[in-house]
Amino acid sequence: MRTTALLLAVLCFAAPARAGDLAVSFATPRGQPITDAVVMVRPASGAARARVAGPYRMAQKDMAFEPYVLIVPVGAEVAFPNLDTVRHHVYSFSPAKRFELKLYGRDQTRFVRFDKAGVVGIGCNIHDNMSAFVRVVDTPFAVKTTADGALLRDLPPGPARVVVWHPLLKTAGGEIARDVTIPASGAVRIAFAGELRSPRLRHGGY
Repeated sequence: MRTTALLLAVLCFAAPARAGDLAVSFATPRGQPITDAVVMVRPASGAARARVAGPYRMAQKDMAFEPYVLIVPVGAEVAFPNLDTVRHHVYSFSPAKRFELKLYGRDQTRFVRFDKAGVVGIGCNIHDNMSAFVRVVDTPFAVKTTADGALLRDLPPGPARVVVWHPLLKTAGGEIARDVTIPASGAVRIAFAGELRSPRLRHGGY
């Protein structure tokens, strides 16, 4: 009984786990918010490997890939359903994942497993204007930006590397990075600015 009581006392008074938040804003030099950028945080302490949850999905719909940018962890399997009335031929020549899904039609689905971290550019061999990207990440702390930026919660406190990637960013590898210290509680804010290349059309036409 004394042992049980002592254990309960230790549990009750144990220090709570420490974790902080990171708020990221990303905009052009003229202040226009940049969406569909991937924000990745790599704690210096070494974060746990990204978990393979899912399901993950990149559809072909209205002659475009949806979503334009998809974040998946290493080892994830992604579904590529065709929701169009025409057939598509999905492929990638990217070093992180080379694959080919030969012609398949409406309401059919093919699957690809992404087993290496990196950027995978996706295209359709029949419709050249269709393009998208899968960003395969090796950290559990990765989110996409919206017009309001990005918020990553419950990060391990201490030094960390923040990497922002966008397929049209005018930098080497489409990335910019900065070191930051994550607080034990509360939030830290960091702002990035970047210039984008003009996008090519992502849909329409045969």
